[in-house]
Amino acid sequence: MDSIDKPPHESSRWSVSSKDNNSVREVTFDVDSKRIRHGSAGADSEMLSMSQKEIKDEDARLVYINDPERTNERFEFTGNSIKTAKYSVFTFLPRNLFEQFHRVAYIYFLVIAVLNQLPQLAVFGRGASIMPLAFVLLVSAIKDAYEDFRRHRSDRVENNRLALVFEDNEFREKKWKHIRVGEVIKVQSNQTLPCDMVLLATSDPTGVVYVQTTNLDGESNLKTRYAKQETLLKAADLESFDGFIKCEKPNRNIYGFQANMEIDGRRLSLGPSNIILRGCELKNTVWALGVVVYAGGETKAMLNNSGAPSKRSRLETRMNLEIILLSLFLIVLCTTAAATAAVWLRRHRDDLDIILFYRRKDYAEKPGGKNHNYYGWGWEIFFTFFMAVIVYQIMIPISLYISMELVRIGQAYFMTRDDQMYDESSNSSFQCRALNINEDLGQIKYLFSDKTGTLTDNKMEFQCACIGGVDYSDREPADSAHPGYSIEVDGIVLKPKMRVRVDPALLELTKNGSATEEAKRANEFFLSLAACNTIVPIVTNTSDPDVKLVDYQGESPDEQALVYAAASYGFLLIERTSGHIVINVRGETQRYNVLGLHEFDSDRKRMSVILGCPDMSVKLFVKGADSSMFSVMDESNGDVIQATKEQLHAYSSDGLRTLVVGMRKLNDSEFEQWHSSFEAASTALIGRAGLLRKVAGNIETSLRIVGATAIEDKLQHGVPEAIESLRIAGIKVWVLTGDKQETAISIGFSSRLLTRNMRQIVINSNSLDSCRRSLEEANSSIASNDESVALIIDGTSLIYVLDNDLEDVLFQVACKCSAILCCRVAPFQKAGIVALVKNRTSDMTLAIGDGANDVSMIQMADVGVGISGQEGRQAVMASDFAMGQFRFLVPLLLVHGHWNYQRMGYMILYNFYRNAVFVLILFWYVLFTCYTLTTAITEWSSVLYSVIYTSFPTIIIGILDKDLGRRTLLEHPQLYGVGQRAEGYSTTLFWYMMMDTIWQSAAIFFIPLFAYWGSTIDTSSLGDLWTIAAVVVVNLHLAMDVIRWNWITHAAIWGSIVAACICVIVIDLIPTLPGYWAIFQVAKTWMFWFCLLAIVVTSLLPRFAIKFLGEYYRPSDVRIAREAEKLGTFIDSQTRGIEMNRIADPPRR
Repeated sequence: MDSIDKPPHESSRWSVSSKDNNSVREVTFDVDSKRIRHGSAGADSEMLSMSQKEIKDEDARLVYINDPERTNERFEFTGNSIKTAKYSVFTFLPRNLFEQFHRVAYIYFLVIAVLNQLPQLAVFGRGASIMPLAFVLLVSAIKDAYEDFRRHRSDRVENNRLALVFEDNEFREKKWKHIRVGEVIKVQSNQTLPCDMVLLATSDPTGVVYVQTTNLDGESNLKTRYAKQETLLKAADLESFDGFIKCEKPNRNIYGFQANMEIDGRRLSLGPSNIILRGCELKNTVWALGVVVYAGGETKAMLNNSGAPSKRSRLETRMNLEIILLSLFLIVLCTTAAATAAVWLRRHRDDLDIILFYRRKDYAEKPGGKNHNYYGWGWEIFFTFFMAVIVYQIMIPISLYISMELVRIGQAYFMTRDDQMYDESSNSSFQCRALNINEDLGQIKYLFSDKTGTLTDNKMEFQCACIGGVDYSDREPADSAHPGYSIEVDGIVLKPKMRVRVDPALLELTKNGSATEEAKRANEFFLSLAACNTIVPIVTNTSDPDVKLVDYQGESPDEQALVYAAASYGFLLIERTSGHIVINVRGETQRYNVLGLHEFDSDRKRMSVILGCPDMSVKLFVKGADSSMFSVMDESNGDVIQATKEQLHAYSSDGLRTLVVGMRKLNDSEFEQWHSSFEAASTALIGRAGLLRKVAGNIETSLRIVGATAIEDKLQHGVPEAIESLRIAGIKVWVLTGDKQETAISIGFSSRLLTRNMRQIVINSNSLDSCRRSLEEANSSIASNDESVALIIDGTSLIYVLDNDLEDVLFQVACKCSAILCCRVAPFQKAGIVALVKNRTSDMTLAIGDGANDVSMIQMADVGVGISGQEGRQAVMASDFAMGQFRFLVPLLLVHGHWNYQRMGYMILYNFYRNAVFVLILFWYVLFTCYTLTTAITEWSSVLYSVIYTSFPTIIIGILDKDLGRRTLLEHPQLYGVGQRAEGYSTTLFWYMMMDTIWQSAAIFFIPLFAYWGSTIDTSSLGDLWTIAAVVVVNLHLAMDVIRWNWITHAAIWGSIVAACICVIVIDLIPTLPGYWAIFQVAKTWMFWFCLLAIVVTSLLPRFAIKFLGEYYRPSDVRIAREAEKLGTFIDSQTRGIEMNRIADPPRR
């Protein structure tokens, strides 16, 4: 019979006599000549659905240990070279162009440029027609090339890093890119893993290794991984190591791994605790050996190396309708030009040979002449139509797309530099991870929020304990002089890094050992807290060399809080390996052998550990949610159970998070039956996850209740004020939490989601009919939206809602409620709730969370926000925006969201306007030139109009202008409704703009036409006047709408007018171009300047009058607030600058 004693070479730092001369006591167990399997090393961590999949033979890969040739003999697995770059030197041009031409507008301009190359349709010079599209494509290509160059450089550095690979009976340095599947690698302390590898051995004789997964999932806490006991000794002679691993094919699930290892004829099960992934760092371990199972692009890190799903802003989507309308308007103009040309050609068909400016006949070659560039009446109409398309092409503004990208970059720059969204506690600034939906932040109507870590700090503090039905919640005051628990080992004082305030009566009870039944229960309670977890104790130094701190590292803040509480009551966990734990119990160091560990999963909602205790007994300790624990309790302790339930209700009503603890002794037959079942389940290739859950469920029965814990997760600073501001802004807040109902309601009141005057509608249904009846009753009981009602629904009811036809009813009820609270919600239900709302309304949705269980919700919503909290960066990596605190949503939405929406909406309309003005000037000219597509404006001015003359000011205004100050927007959240009601951009505003455009274009064209009627002025001079007039008018139009002036705005607007004049002068100075010296001839006359002044006044006077009358007699909310700012009702001088200046937090209400 084999024992599971500590191996002879195991080094236990603290397994020595304490100062009280209490020796370490150990225990061994013999079970049918089999080595006991440690559940922590063999059980899978089935926390996500992907890790619960079943592995089949056809879906497996074979990896022969230390035999890469044989491993890759049949199937050549992917090498370890990675490639994150998108392009190569040869593929950059075709692939980049292919990606850019996914924009339909680019294809439109390409067709226009191609048409202009045909001799029959050539209106502009061939180079000039290509220039706008080429410029936009070039700018985007340069940006893409620079980004890809950086990726190439990063790939090169990564692929050329060195690792120790076992070759020719020794470890040799080898570049990462040359590592192959099947090779054995040695990783040393603080080194990063080059690939995914199954552990074979570590410097710790027990096979434990500590890794940090910051590069993988953002979590900084240390995690434990284990090498199988069977491979530890064989790894000393790698040359003769004979075995293979049968594992699942590569997948993205970083929390799941299923495999079997066959060695010396024995089959060993492998799970997530036996594999270390690429990107992890080795910590607190000298070295580790492992065999490569996934390399390069097949590693889990690389398979997850993709950004959040691409999203398009609502404003850009709505813009497509206006582009379609402009396209129809363009077709109308072109059809009009072609039709009128057809009529003119028919009416003058007999005079075409002699009309001087038409010259159908060419008499240069023979006296009779021949038709010169004339293809017949029908073809002339056809050509006229497409020539009109070419001339009027800028009706669809190609510069709008690149302008929008530049504006979004500028907006993101100021958002990331906003001090009011900087979190000092985590040293994290606001992150803008998706540049294409900035303006959506100003239109949010529904907000879906996680609770733990999002509304709360996710920094758990142990508050209360209920042991044997007795409440212990009288903690010592915060300023207590109690030094906290500590022990002395070999002259070194050990104490927990975090001190927990204790209950004096409970502390005294634990000192009595097992003297009384109450004391025995108290000791069992804290032993279970110290043992039933996956916490890793790390001993750290302090400024005093004689004092060391025990820092508990773990993936769960709840577990950390419970272990620190146990340490404060005298149960100090000081060592954990794959096979045992060492706990100092009131000065006596005791070793407990870990015989099995079933980790927490979302189905069971509990975890358990089987310990071999110093008194030679085997005990099962279980902790979990009350909903799952009371069903497996022994009902013989009915009084204690009832008392515990009452205390749990009281704890939950105070907003505390609760757990229930139970235990029982296992006899030899029970343990052996569990052991054989666990062996079979953990080595199964098919259905392993389900079998392990079944084994855990079979052993976790007939428990004796030990007690319950209550942990406080405090609200983040500013959460109540933030939720109140968001609700005043018209945003409906839904809180989705996995906590029990009482806890969720308590947090709802403290966060001001719920108020005392709200009528609560609670839906807790256990059947479909009951759920349907409750929803219908609730729907009929709410008379109108004015009633202050809160809907509270649990996860069980949501199962019936989301899986049946009750979604519409729930949505109707929710629309009538002012607050919605969903408790006991599973991660997949969070995404289902968001989809329920998103699919039934056109309003914008935003989801915010901090953990991996919030990722699906974040990606489902129109806008996803991740919190850089205590649960890693999975939510951040899947989000569109990331920040450190929930309260930052207020400045993000009410300030930046409002500004971004107003700016972008105006910029889009202005781009349509300025291009349409220019097109209509060209159109009016056609009506006075026999409907031919000649132009008085030079082709270069036509090209530069939307590139240089008028583009820069709108970009500056889109980045810097503010219709209202920051303080005004924060103090009056109702102003956020401008975006929700789409007041900044709508089809109505589009048509108003088009009518104004027609008037202004007519004024610009007809005033010079009639002023110079009958004169000898040439068309080039008139064209220069029209060009300069158009630039002046559209820039003054923009200046009329600027709210906050600064030197950059002045430079952009007036500089553009000056730049346009300079360009016109330069163009007219080139002898080879039409209109040589034209500007100098016309500008020296008084009529030129008179026309320019008359154009400006006539064009803008109606707009000025309408603005004045509208704002005076029917002012908007924004206009009223702006006037209040000007009159000093509330002064915000600090927000008049360009930069985002820091101001005080929004006041409490």
